[in-house]
Amino acid sequence: MLQAFTRNYEDNSTDAGFQFTFYCDVCNDGVKSSFIESKTYKKKKGSRLLGQGASILGNLLGGQAQQFGYATERGSNVLSERFEGKSPEWQKEHEQAFTRCQNESKEHFHRCPSCNKYVCDHCFNEDEGMCVSCAPRQEIYVAKTKADAMKRNIDEAGQTATVWKGAIESKTTICSTCGKPAGTGKFCNNCGASMELKSCPKCGSKNAQSVKFCNNCGENLAAPAPNGKCPDCGLDNPPGTKFCGGCGHKF
Repeated sequence: MLQAFTRNYEDNSTDAGFQFTFYCDVCNDGVKSSFIESKTYKKKKGSRLLGQGASILGNLLGGQAQQFGYATERGSNVLSERFEGKSPEWQKEHEQAFTRCQNESKEHFHRCPSCNKYVCDHCFNEDEGMCVSCAPRQEIYVAKTKADAMKRNIDEAGQTATVWKGAIESKTTICSTCGKPAGTGKFCNNCGASMELKSCPKCGSKNAQSVKFCNNCGENLAAPAPNGKCPDCGLDNPPGTKFCGGCGHKF
């Protein structure tokens, strides 16, 4: 089994040749090696071309065009060919190419002496001689720390901020006349009865229009107010007045 110098690599080899991609151990960016043509594959191609020798020798220009077409095909489709049932010769070439491609790709990596990871140029802190995981670049780490502190401060401020002052509770008002939900207006949505509360002339407590006795002191709310005093607004009205001159209450 092939063992790469990085912790992750990809084998892009085909029957036509060999190529590998080695990935940075920190950011996983890849470096692809040069393509190495398989000698066994080239021999197979050569034998096929010999079988077509009559047509190639019969037309020199046509032969040159055919060879150019082969080179174009190899360059464009080499990585799309699948390799199955490879010969021992191909296997040996594959191992040798892997070693060669590793040596080539190592030039684009640095080995961190702290964690022994192989990293690309972007992930290597040249000032400290270590990878950025072990020795982050100062300016980047300071900027990241400031950004983290800013987010933390915003989160803390958000925990104590008051952004809504509405009432959580909801209360349904029942009409004392029809016994159904009356809504939020001055008159019942169902029967149209007034939802205004009348004041007790004795203690001033608010009572529903249909209540005959005060729910606080027991005062008879149906009895006419003495001296024409309105039980709702407290206005003194002349004797014999049928409606209060201040609020329209019917005596």
